[in-house]
Amino acid sequence: MTDDTTGASREPGSQWYDQEAGPLVRPYAVTGGRTAPGPTGVRFDLIALVTLDPAAPADDDPALGPEHRTLIDLCRPETQSVAELAAGADLPVGVVRVLLGDLLERGRVTVSRPVPPAQLPDERVLREVIAGLRAL
Repeated sequence: MTDDTTGASREPGSQWYDQEAGPLVRPYAVTGGRTAPGPTGVRFDLIALVTLDPAAPADDDPALGPEHRTLIDLCRPETQSVAELAAGADLPVGVVRVLLGDLLERGRVTVSRPVPPAQLPDERVLREVIAGLRAL
């Protein structure tokens, strides 16, 4: 039995799902209801770079869910930003941040945070360096 307006399954005992989208798992179910990444309160910027830690323990951790493993697999070939991981895993950014907090606490990933704009070199200094290099 389906709802004629949405195509959602209403069979007793079946999952609610949209025929085109497939099974639906709410974000709070993926994160266990958590909205902050870990007890440390780490905040992941969209452009923070996530790398798989080469000293990470084996993948047999039963506490890791399929979404955690997906993020690990996405980081395996190369460093990824938080935004890229969210797109690659097809998960909301908030969910990815919570899952990355779990992976960071378990020593599976390392995070390189972006340099704050106030700490970047002044544009004037960079222009002087370029002018100096061109003068050589």
